[in-house]
Amino acid sequence: MKYIGVNGTPTLAAEAVISVMDHGFMYGVGLFETFRTYGGRPFLLERHLERLRQGCQSLGINYDSDSDQVMAEIQQLLEVNGLEEGYCRLTVSAGEGPLGLPSDDYNKPTVILYIKPLPNPGASLYTLGKELWRLKTRRNTPEGEVRFKSLHYMNNILAKRELSQYKPNPTIAVEGLQLTEKGFLAEGIVSNLFFVHGGTLYTPDIGNGILPGITRSIVLEMTEEFGMDRQEGQYTWEMLCEADEVFVTNSIQELVPVTKLVIPEAPEECSRLVGSGRIGHITNNLLNSYRKKVGN
Repeated sequence: MKYIGVNGTPTLAAEAVISVMDHGFMYGVGLFETFRTYGGRPFLLERHLERLRQGCQSLGINYDSDSDQVMAEIQQLLEVNGLEEGYCRLTVSAGEGPLGLPSDDYNKPTVILYIKPLPNPGASLYTLGKELWRLKTRRNTPEGEVRFKSLHYMNNILAKRELSQYKPNPTIAVEGLQLTEKGFLAEGIVSNLFFVHGGTLYTPDIGNGILPGITRSIVLEMTEEFGMDRQEGQYTWEMLCEADEVFVTNSIQELVPVTKLVIPEAPEECSRLVGSGRIGHITNNLLNSYRKKVGN
């Protein structure tokens, strides 16, 4: 990643800086969106920007993005970084403010656009899937009525550190699963969770403090298109263990099947294969339909 966009200007990474008085740095006041390109164009950019706008409004950050402008900046950064496709992160940091907790709005936010090469997960990820390991680090409660994709990412970082301490096999893809304080299913460290039982699709509802993911919303819309039964609610690990299919979603990896459930304190005694150990029929249909939407 040679160049980073800083307030709309491609800037050498070594020269891309923000003020030490920026409240994104001082207090974590800021939000971000991650998404990827297909054919050099970001998928569902307007949905990501709308979630970003709403979150900024809640935090008193005066940010109103123009999708055409953001699109142009993405294409420019792809070009100067020598990329055909990219993993994009658009960050809006509050901007400079005095030392002390703020009460006024922020009128000069710092906008940073990062683009790096897309990871290559390998085709087997979408057939053999990944393992989902239940973590002890609980999902914290959201900052407001719904969870922001905020710069205050400590809960996810602690969960990632816990997962790394179990030293999973580096040749196997693994995601960590967080539960709520009451013990209900919440979400993965970087993903939303779905499971299928008896032909019905289940996913934790927003009331569990999960991120209202963009890919999650597309999956729910696809179930309506298919006339498929779906439920959003509070579910337990035991219910997940009875599932016929499990998958996780995010905007970078799309829909990824989960083929093994693990309690890492005793992985040999407390693990369960999901289905046949390969991507399930419903997950496969949803993944194919999603890829048709993105033209991939």
